[in-house]
Amino acid sequence: MSTSSSLGLRSERGPILIALMLSTSLIALDSTILATAVPSIVADLGGLSQFPWLFSVYLLAQAVSVPVYAKLADTLGRKPVILVGIALFLLGSILCGFAWSMGSLIVMRALQGLGAGAVLPMTTTIAADIYTVAERAKTQGYIASVWAVSSVVGPTLGGVFSQFASWRWIFFVNIPFCLLAAWMLWRSYDESVERRRHRIDYAGAALLTVALTLLILAVLEGGQAWAWSSWQSIGSFGVGAVLLAVFGVVERRAAEPVLPLEVLTRRLIVATCLISIGIGTVLVGLTSYVPTFLERSTGATPIVAGLAVAALTIGWPISASQSGRLYMRVGFRPTALIGLVVASVGAVSLWLTSSTPSVWATAGSCLVVGLGLGLVATPTLIAAQASVPWNERAVVTGTNMFMRSVGSAVGVAIFGAIANAVIASRGGDASRDAVRAGSSAVFLAVVVAALVSIAAGLLMPHTRAEDVEHDGPAGDTGDTGDSEPSGGRDDSGEPDLPDRVPQPSTRTSTA
Repeated sequence: MSTSSSLGLRSERGPILIALMLSTSLIALDSTILATAVPSIVADLGGLSQFPWLFSVYLLAQAVSVPVYAKLADTLGRKPVILVGIALFLLGSILCGFAWSMGSLIVMRALQGLGAGAVLPMTTTIAADIYTVAERAKTQGYIASVWAVSSVVGPTLGGVFSQFASWRWIFFVNIPFCLLAAWMLWRSYDESVERRRHRIDYAGAALLTVALTLLILAVLEGGQAWAWSSWQSIGSFGVGAVLLAVFGVVERRAAEPVLPLEVLTRRLIVATCLISIGIGTVLVGLTSYVPTFLERSTGATPIVAGLAVAALTIGWPISASQSGRLYMRVGFRPTALIGLVVASVGAVSLWLTSSTPSVWATAGSCLVVGLGLGLVATPTLIAAQASVPWNERAVVTGTNMFMRSVGSAVGVAIFGAIANAVIASRGGDASRDAVRAGSSAVFLAVVVAALVSIAAGLLMPHTRAEDVEHDGPAGDTGDTGDSEPSGGRDDSGEPDLPDRVPQPSTRTSTA
């Protein structure tokens, strides 16, 4: 099941790969389709001052739920977690489509975010389970290509629905995709079940969720919904930090911690998480400020500005799909460093050309950044996944993606403060020159983030694919506890939960 000939959409594992791509498309489309429909939503529901929460609450719910879902996937298996995520996303989409006020729409967006928090990490984790280290780069290229297509299709669909139908269809369109993805996963992806004892870390999950909610909320809303020096900001940071410290104490005593702290002491995991923070920061800097920069400085239409940003998501899957050849030859660290240098060159180019705005120059710079990030994100994630056994793989994947969300959240706060400060120094009006200056300052900050990420890349240990691959013993849960019949309970009264052995079979595969 590991030969190169078995890769692709028409291979034995093709139905699972298609299902993973469909699952990813749910999140990718949702992240690009909503922005173009905001004016129509506000015109229908009102709540102009509240609409930023449509994005903040989604990001918040997604980010805080990832670590919990990741642990559940390492405990119960990937299939039930991703199916629950798709179901939550489906329910949230339907309810969003029937929203009667901005407040109700915000609540339903949170439900969508809870679904997204399960879907994205599981698609990557399942791909890591069924493909070898040598194969994963190409399959990740397939999955990453979904984002490239969505970056073009999403805004277009959003505009079409808003102009010719109703903004509610941007949520209803998710229904067939959710049903098809769930059906294909249910039909094609099987995991072998082994009964063993589990002690669910309820206290750790609750503490982590509340702590992350407060901290990310403080970062997202600080300087916007409330001042950084306000009691809301200080209280959120303070209580969140205390709860996080308590969480650390609880995890050291938990039989099966929701986030094993020893995972975060490994050099490779720490380095890849730091790189992921940098990736999230660079991404949010470009996707948030390039469209406004082009629209205000060159007079570009929203569609043209969006396509310029889409160049980033076009370059990403191209290089990601080819990164396997590179890291199998020279190792993960050199590949990541090459990608970071390329991304830094693109960021520098964007900053330098911002003084003489051009759509083509901006799009070209975004393309270079995307090519670089494709050589970074995929190899570093694969290196982290391959360095741990099956029963830690989802946690490592979830932690990596959570760190990217942290980078995006912190980046939004920092870049917003920089842009606002520059615009305020020029009189506070959003004139063409002020917006250009503010955007240029943000692009310089993106350059700094990219350079700092290079330093994080240097922290990675020198490893080659054969040094870290756990594909053989990866499926071993590492536990030697006795198995019990289904439905039994251990001495603590905790229910027996199913555990998964490594190599999930598929009904379309004879391997």
